[in-house]
Amino acid sequence: MRHREQHRSDRIGWLRAAVLGANDGIVSTASLVVGVAAAEATRQEVLVAGVAGLVAGALSMAAGEYVSVSSQADTEHADLKRERAELATQPEAEEDELTAIYARRGLEPDLARTVARQLMAKDALAAHARDELGLTEELAARPLQAATASAVTFAAGAGVPVLMIVLAPASTLALTVSIVSLLCLVGLGAIAARTGGAPAAVGAARVAFWGALAMAATAGVGRLFGATVG
Repeated sequence: MRHREQHRSDRIGWLRAAVLGANDGIVSTASLVVGVAAAEATRQEVLVAGVAGLVAGALSMAAGEYVSVSSQADTEHADLKRERAELATQPEAEEDELTAIYARRGLEPDLARTVARQLMAKDALAAHARDELGLTEELAARPLQAATASAVTFAAGAGVPVLMIVLAPASTLALTVSIVSLLCLVGLGAIAARTGGAPAAVGAARVAFWGALAMAATAGVGRLFGATVG
């Protein structure tokens, strides 16, 4: 039976974008909602602000993630193109380079040379991409995947405070949104930490702290400007 291992690093491409999207969706939208509600706006006005924040945030996250990861992908492709050209024009030098890498990792010089030759005979570009450039298929930049994950998870996260606008009593709207959003942030932080192999309590605490700080700040701004306008 073939032994197959699952490593957490295999998830890093989509996990980072998904966690960032959901976390930002909850924090930014809940903060916006709490700030507008604190300014004594009507439920309808708060709902419009929340939905607008959800749509704008999801598209912004998708665009930002796509541009960012595309830049990373462009760099990877440029490095591979250069490596491919060097393999075509300087194969001996590239073999020496790979041999030196394996020797620095602890192989005997002769064995390092043998390993380098055998790997290059099978797939020279893959060998250099992995061992010289640190590029692997599992960790390769995927702009569309990152953008989609960010947009979908942002919308899912932002949907929590937007839903609370509809369900919460008008008199406790801001408080209800804050409490429910913080509970979701705690759960999200714990799940993300466990998925990544870190302690759940640490992940939950750091996400909840920054979420609470953001909502408190926007509530203060909403009260200040609401009182000024009133």
